Amino acid sequence: MGGTSKALSFTVQSECPTSRARAGIMKLPHYNVKTPVFMPVGTQGTMKGLLPDQLENLDCEIILGNTYHLGNRPGVDVLKKAGGLHKFMNWKRALLTDSGGFQMVSLLKLAEITEEGVKFRSPYDNSEIMLTPEKSIEIQNYIGADIIMQLDDVVQTTFQDYDRIKVATERTSRWLDRCLKAHKRPDDQNIFPIVQGLLNPELRRQSAQEHMTKDVNGFAIGGLSGGEAKDDFWPMVSLGTKILDKHKPRYLMGVGLAIDLVVCVALGVDMFDCVFPTRTARFGCALVNKGQLNLKQKQYQTDLNPIDKNCDCATCENYTRAYLHCIVSVETVACHLISVHNIAFQMRLMRTMRENIENGTFPKFVKDFFCEVYPDNNFPNWIVNSLHSVGINIINT
Repeated sequence: MGGTSKALSFTVQSECPTSRARAGIMKLPHYNVKTPVFMPVGTQGTMKGLLPDQLENLDCEIILGNTYHLGNRPGVDVLKKAGGLHKFMNWKRALLTDSGGFQMVSLLKLAEITEEGVKFRSPYDNSEIMLTPEKSIEIQNYIGADIIMQLDDVVQTTFQDYDRIKVATERTSRWLDRCLKAHKRPDDQNIFPIVQGLLNPELRRQSAQEHMTKDVNGFAIGGLSGGEAKDDFWPMVSLGTKILDKHKPRYLMGVGLAIDLVVCVALGVDMFDCVFPTRTARFGCALVNKGQLNLKQKQYQTDLNPIDKNCDCATCENYTRAYLHCIVSVETVACHLISVHNIAFQMRLMRTMRENIENGTFPKFVKDFFCEVYPDNNFPNWIVNSLHSVGINIINT
């Protein structure tokens, strides 16, 4: 079955002596990616509001595409003729594609799930599509991403039917075997299994241990960041990083808020993705260390400061909050300008965490970060507890 190969090598270069945070290098066919890394999401081979060369200038090393949507449009035939998604979208660095499984949740009204796969009603033309583990891998083989994801049985995180969750967890493991068997490009593409089990520790442990028996180059932690309480979220992340092979990259799917990134790096996660930075930009919100600035608010009408004086992105170097406020509701270029800043913010945050891990100052960075976000020291309990579990105390600093 498709498994470990020269398609990926991962080296942990530095480890935090206090927490589980680590800095590494993940060598992939198209690019060497430094971890911890945040991966912006380009659903259909494009980042909303940004060009590939701008992403390079922002130091993005790996981005995402969506198998379900790419399989529908432009479709497999066009991707085959183009020579894969890298050439189709003119992106020279690393790519990761999801499996299409998340659409079981996001397009639930259009989907029917069986052991064979997921039957969709296309939102584009209402045609019927059967996405099986084999079909998902076939599409991803044509897309040509460096990392591809198994098709998993996804259940809404807040769902509480134990029998359905158990079926989904065990089916995900069965589908993994089918994905690995169907994989035609193990020498230049890596399949990552997805740990499922929602908020049930035993099912999560079972899923992780089952996946650990497979010949793969990395693992994903799925089924989280779907509306569950943070007190339920972080223990599942922690459980995953405790079990999964420390010599392989661990990818937490769908997480992108700055406070979540900092906590989960401390818990031992290496890779993250989320639509959040570009989606929030479309609503006129810019990311800063203390949270977000809603540039639609009237208070920014005469504010001639940049979004962030400490940011060196093109938006902060050339435009003011007042200018962005003026155009944010009426001109699409505002989405572009704020997206540039938001991606730059995410890249800088990850780079800063990596540098602090390398310098042995990561616990201090974490304390300083949360003291800036919560200047009154009124830290949410889940943050205090999650960090305390890995030896970082942010109270009374």
